[in-house]
Amino acid sequence: MAEQKQKLLKNGEFMEEKTTFEDNMKKLSSIVAELEKGDIPLEKAVGLYGEGVKLSAVCRKQLDEAKIKITEDDGTAASK
Repeated sequence: MAEQKQKLLKNGEFMEEKTTFEDNMKKLSSIVAELEKGDIPLEKAVGLYGEGVKLSAVCRKQLDEAKIKITEDDGTAASK
């Protein structure tokens, strides 16, 4: 399942970006690992934390959407 999200570019425009749940979890895991090291500047840690919170929300949304699909199909949702 791919999630559409917008990525803010430096010029202020938005770009559509598709990411899978698995990709988002890998990014989130990487952020957590970097934060757990504890040897990064505070500013970078705060930025990573914020990115992690956003990724966590995207993952939660993806899981909720998958749950809805399964519930609507009575558990017979076909993989796409």
